[in-house]
Amino acid sequence: MRKAVTILALAAATLSAGPSFAERIRNQVAEFSGLDKITGRITTFTAGIDETVQFGALQVTPRVCYTSAPDEPARTDAFVEVDEITLDRQIKRIFNGWMFQDSPGLNAVEHPVYDVWLKACKSASGEASPPSG
Repeated sequence: MRKAVTILALAAATLSAGPSFAERIRNQVAEFSGLDKITGRITTFTAGIDETVQFGALQVTPRVCYTSAPDEPARTDAFVEVDEITLDRQIKRIFNGWMFQDSPGLNAVEHPVYDVWLKACKSASGEASPPSG
């Protein structure tokens, strides 16, 4: 019995000594960079959460934009929907998923004319929250 109590105490101490994960910070604005492959021009643009912004023939809508807590390793990601307006004025979903600021090529928008990637998440005041690496 005493051995079982000791094992349980050690297990409880091990579990409580493990890393604690801070809550992610939910931001109000996502900042993107977009490349027009024809002109070679890179444009930076922002969109509020659930706001649709047009970049060329694309409509970009961030649904959430998270940053890590200041005491955690820097991590910025957003869930984004991207639609293309076709020549016959149809709207076609071309991307629906997570974008990661530190790995822009991991889940990128695949389009023959435009590239779009997440640059930062910002608070409503427009400041990046928190600075990411």
